[in-house]
Amino acid sequence: MNNYITRVGVSTLNQFAMDFEHNLKNIIESIQQCKAQNCLLRTGPELEIPGYMCEDHFLELDTVNHSWEVLSEILDYTDGILCDIGMPVMHKNVLYNCRVVCYDRKIHLIRPKIFLADEGNYRESRWFTPWEKKNEEFQIPDIIYKKTGQRTAPIGVAIIKTLDTEIGFEICQELWQPIPTSSAQLLDGAEIIINSSGSHFEIGKIGRRVDMFKDITRRNGAVYIYSNMRGCDGNRIYFDGSSSITLNGKLFARSTAFSLQDAELTICDIDLQEVKNFRINLRGRSMQATQQSSFPRVEINVNLTNQSKFILYKDLPIKHEDDEVTESVSCFLWDYLRRSGAMGFVLPLSGGLDSCSSAICVFHLANKILQYKHVVLGELRRIVQDPNFDPQTPQEIVKKIFYTVYLGTKNSSADSRRRSKNLAQQINSNHFEINIDTVSQAFQDAIRPVFDQEPRFEAYGGTYTEDLALQNIQARSRMAMTYFLAQLLPWKNNQKSFLLVLGSSNLDESLRGYYTKYDCSSADLNPIGSLTKNDLKRMLIYTYQKFGFEAIKDILTAKPSAELRPNSNQISEEEMGLTFDELEIFGKLRKVQNLGPYSMFRKLINIWQHVEIKEVANKVKRFFTYYAQNRHKVTTLPPAFHAESHSNDDNRFDFRQIIYNIKWPWQFRKIDELSQQ
Repeated sequence: MNNYITRVGVSTLNQFAMDFEHNLKNIIESIQQCKAQNCLLRTGPELEIPGYMCEDHFLELDTVNHSWEVLSEILDYTDGILCDIGMPVMHKNVLYNCRVVCYDRKIHLIRPKIFLADEGNYRESRWFTPWEKKNEEFQIPDIIYKKTGQRTAPIGVAIIKTLDTEIGFEICQELWQPIPTSSAQLLDGAEIIINSSGSHFEIGKIGRRVDMFKDITRRNGAVYIYSNMRGCDGNRIYFDGSSSITLNGKLFARSTAFSLQDAELTICDIDLQEVKNFRINLRGRSMQATQQSSFPRVEINVNLTNQSKFILYKDLPIKHEDDEVTESVSCFLWDYLRRSGAMGFVLPLSGGLDSCSSAICVFHLANKILQYKHVVLGELRRIVQDPNFDPQTPQEIVKKIFYTVYLGTKNSSADSRRRSKNLAQQINSNHFEINIDTVSQAFQDAIRPVFDQEPRFEAYGGTYTEDLALQNIQARSRMAMTYFLAQLLPWKNNQKSFLLVLGSSNLDESLRGYYTKYDCSSADLNPIGSLTKNDLKRMLIYTYQKFGFEAIKDILTAKPSAELRPNSNQISEEEMGLTFDELEIFGKLRKVQNLGPYSMFRKLINIWQHVEIKEVANKVKRFFTYYAQNRHKVTTLPPAFHAESHSNDDNRFDFRQIIYNIKWPWQFRKIDELSQQ
């Protein structure tokens, strides 16, 4: 009787750009995990050998050559297992993003990427070229030839034909095309599709991916094996992992979405007879299949269906968890911390919602470390410089890695000081209170010989210009003081290291430009820079429900205030002239739907039917005026954990000019004409 059951292994790896030693270790471990579980097919994430985020390092021949050196070592582990490995390959002096299919110490196929990712966070065509040729012969480098005696291997788009099934390949972006490349391969007989990916985290994206896997396998009848990168691969984005195995529209296996494991194996026994049975009933598919042109085949003499147990499948639900943000940002902070050489973080904790949210992110990091203590304890001890450290609670970890400081002035309130102190006590950070009035006063004293009068706040008869300058020097003094502390706090404890400075500017305020350039928005890293005020509120509510920190209730009910003016109830939304809810809508329409002032106005008069048309026009003008006036500030923002699709990170995600005509004369005139109709 024929046997159709195969056991496949999908590897989720936390790779680090340009760290070939680390990446090789993870790949070898993943292959050994597969062999231990009797898997005959192993796949891993995109560009797993050098790491996905090498960026302009891909233009260095060293990166390509080192990748071949690593592959030569990996080949020793491919006896009896079909391995799909990701690396850059140069063919005829053109660089391609490739999968290299190996079995029994031989390269059987080099499969280049057809469609490159050039949207949002991605710039692949800066380094790679999409494959648009027929299959050719690739000249194997000497380092492989000397080891295997193999001179050439096919390069191009082909289907692997084993003794019992056929396997097609799709690389990340190819799935997201209007017509995925897997569709044609499935119509031509491929029963298994392997997708190796470097897909970053965004809120809700995990569920969207799974929906795509289900849809394509439901339409075609297929096994879809998806391997994603995990971790912070040296830049601003976090790869969530979430590798999976899907069959005929149902998800049957999935890796841990947010984990601190460097190498995780997800296995599933698949009955390929299920694919055949499913397809035979798809009459529309059968008719299209007869018209599908044939792909080249690469034959490998291996039988993948050697399992014998009966398969009972259970569709796994995908939940949009409330903790998606806290889980992802904690993993991001862990990778950043362990790879930076720092021994912890320092944060100016003002008692406001934003800085308290950054502090809560560190607490969630500590909680995540505790969950994975069996995996990361050695690294944690190295970071905190304590070989005997054995924490039992998140608070013990917080005490080792986190410092908070309340940098008060005579304009600070007792309420904000209390909120800062209470939260610090409950999460157990090393907390200090420093008055910086003397620091800002020193600046005023230094400029006294330049001017013939003292600058004053508006409350004391000064002008707006004086008032704003006095506010900003307080804010900038906090940034300078925090960096001073970041270097000296380890010294205070007789430790040789440094602390990373955390920022706390949210996405809404940075879009509006409602922050001081080089204040506490400037930092080494901003865990909340791509999160809206509403995202932060949801995160704090979730944290309160899970951990019961009473300080959070006080933080949530306090109205956001900069507290930089004397005798003033300085409410942020009143100063901005826009609410945080409105700013979130403006941000999404601007970036996600790519609407300019006029189109946004037309959209909003239909959405905000309860608001007078002239008021809608005023709000749109106000947003774009401040946006244009303050756009230059984004160039100073620190790296921020990417979480929202309307992030304004100008380094890699939101490419727009930084100098505008802030009057928008043509656009605003068109708004006025429409509002008067």
